[in-house]
Amino acid sequence: MAEIEKDGGPREYRVEELAEAAGVSVRTVRFYRERRLLQPPRKEGRIAWYGEEHLARLRLIAELLDRGHALGGIAELIGAGERGRDVADLIGLADELIAPWSDETPVHLGWDDLHAAFGDQLTEENTTESIAQGFITVDEDGITHISRRLMDATVALVAEGVPLSAVLAVSRKAREYADATAEVFVALVRDRLLGALTHVEDLTPAEAARLTDQIRRIRPLARAVNDAQFTLAMDRRVRAEYEQLRHP
Repeated sequence: MAEIEKDGGPREYRVEELAEAAGVSVRTVRFYRERRLLQPPRKEGRIAWYGEEHLARLRLIAELLDRGHALGGIAELIGAGERGRDVADLIGLADELIAPWSDETPVHLGWDDLHAAFGDQLTEENTTESIAQGFITVDEDGITHISRRLMDATVALVAEGVPLSAVLAVSRKAREYADATAEVFVALVRDRLLGALTHVEDLTPAEAARLTDQIRRIRPLARAVNDAQFTLAMDRRVRAEYEQLRHP
């Protein structure tokens, strides 16, 4: 049975029709009802009727899931909206918090290209280490690396005579240091900007907009600080190594 309009009024759906219109299963609709993500339907005897507002809510949930929000966070955003807050402002802050910091592009290399680049260094051990570091996925045609820049640098270092195993060992150590640096900046945002915030519903729209703008401004500053610190550290280390060579 198709969705109906009663006496020229708003369109209404049975649960199966609503699920089909939203592109989800009936089970999903009922799950959202149980989690109170979806408003109660209008009851007419034993029949539950859903309206356009329910379809709009399902589409909003799907959009937020596609953007990487968890159901718990979606429930908070929706709850805040129902209490009169501007959900768009709250979503903007949440999106800014979880948006990718990197602008790396993946690259796919076939097995012939990999053998040409690495030769007999394309071993099971080196492949396993690359997978463990989270940089590559393997398929029948070759591998996909999450970062073209890192892949290009690896190929270039090996071409300069640095063993692939040594590149991967340095990569693992650099990743550990990068994670530690990232935690410093995450703690800065968490402790100095978000403060005691534990739920998005604690924010007014104005506060959400202010924090969103702050985080956008901090992103390039964090990268600038990290780049400057790394190059200054390289200056110090190179000078120290050079002095050791001059005065062993």
